[in-house]
Amino acid sequence: MQAIDPAEPGGPEVLTLVERPVPRPGAGEVLIRVAAAGVNRPDVLQRKGGYPPPPGAPSIPGLELAGVVVAVGEGVVAEAVGQPVCALVAGGAYAEYAVAPWGTCLPVPEGLSLVEAAAIPETLFTVWTNLFERGYAVEGDTVLVHGGTSGIGTTAIALAGAFGLTIIVTAGSDEKCAAARRLGADHAINYRTEDFVARVKEITGGRGCAVVLDMVGGDYVPRNLQCLGEDGRHVSIAVQGGASATIPIFDIMRRRLTLTGSTLRPRDAGFKSMVADELYRTVWPHVAAGRVRPVIDRTFPFAEAPAAHARMEAGDHVGKIVLVMHG
Repeated sequence: MQAIDPAEPGGPEVLTLVERPVPRPGAGEVLIRVAAAGVNRPDVLQRKGGYPPPPGAPSIPGLELAGVVVAVGEGVVAEAVGQPVCALVAGGAYAEYAVAPWGTCLPVPEGLSLVEAAAIPETLFTVWTNLFERGYAVEGDTVLVHGGTSGIGTTAIALAGAFGLTIIVTAGSDEKCAAARRLGADHAINYRTEDFVARVKEITGGRGCAVVLDMVGGDYVPRNLQCLGEDGRHVSIAVQGGASATIPIFDIMRRRLTLTGSTLRPRDAGFKSMVADELYRTVWPHVAAGRVRPVIDRTFPFAEAPAAHARMEAGDHVGKIVLVMHG
């Protein structure tokens, strides 16, 4: 099969197509003929040599895909063969065939294309486990999400709409703020021209928000804490702006704040399968009904993966970038 499997870290140009053996599904796994794979920021970090795959994961990058099941491993029902699915994987999606744990596969509903389906798992699992499970966001809450036009941001906007949250996002230009509002964000703050702490206070009438979903880290953390109301939750999912922060402990005590966070990729298949079950019950009806849809920025043919990574690194995208392998 054709796959992307760079021998050395480097720029987007290392993402060339090479021949690799088709993987075999193990116990509890399925083999999928990949129609499309989502491009995510961890793929860029991995390509640069900064994010090695977890133990046991393939060296082929790619954390999410959609396609049709063509073979099953031990313990998976034979009826799985022929089913269109999307899946979260620990690696291996940038290929014509990939193996996925059957437990992390979700059926592709009628009316959702395989390209759209490929753009769902990574950000949906991430936003669901962090904003709703770790951050306990519930109907009526106001939440602040940085990077409003990223894959994470656009997914958070869609889920906020489905589950009755008021969502404030930040973005780096007036155009991106307008795009976020068009997608359903209640408020969008241009962090380059406005102080997001002051704006959140203004928007919430001084009460602050219930949850902040942060992928910046560094000096954003103390500022995020100023945005939280009493009993607020700060959930970290990435550290693009710095891996350590100075925080006011007494303020955390006084306002009973919670600081938490998580990384998805190293979690075991059992945890991811449990999340998939929860998503199937809670979010998938909204996906099937068309109320929750991924925002696709642009698709690229498989051979043009370098251009897909260059687009992600340029930071102009709104929503998800997807590689298309098979029609």
